[in-house]
Amino acid sequence: MESRASLSAKSELSAHDEVEFLSFVLGEEHYALDIMSVKEIRGYEPVTKIANAPSFIKGVLNLRGDIVPIVDLRMKFNVGTVTYDEFTIVIMLNVCDRIVGIVVDAVSDVIKLSSEAILPAPEFGAAFDSRYLKGLATVEEKMIILVNIQALISSDELGLIDTNSLSDQE
Repeated sequence: MESRASLSAKSELSAHDEVEFLSFVLGEEHYALDIMSVKEIRGYEPVTKIANAPSFIKGVLNLRGDIVPIVDLRMKFNVGTVTYDEFTIVIMLNVCDRIVGIVVDAVSDVIKLSSEAILPAPEFGAAFDSRYLKGLATVEEKMIILVNIQALISSDELGLIDTNSLSDQE
């Protein structure tokens, strides 16, 4: 059980703190991620394919001397039609001291959310893995799915970050 002081501090923090999220579209759904992890937003460009990589890892590209893996979130989350054209967007992220690009259909807006506006992600059991969800929020009558991009990018499933080196740093 939490003390009154910690409960009071939590409510004071949540009442005044707003976090900025970058919202984007995958298929028909609206998603958002913490804007502090965004390095830049750019158009899609051809990548160098990597042999035996999962289908949602499109390949790598050279971003000013950094070799950057590109993950297509539409394929990873199995939403929308996967096409690559002049409207396809790549959000470059800085996660765990590594630059990673994610392919999305469109970038919408920067939204500010207080912690009260963020509802916990529902538990789906084995039917859906909700560990990559930070929560849900309603903005202008649209449900926004908040992605825990750090958990997704550093997951063993993607294999983009050496999790052994992360635990060595702690």
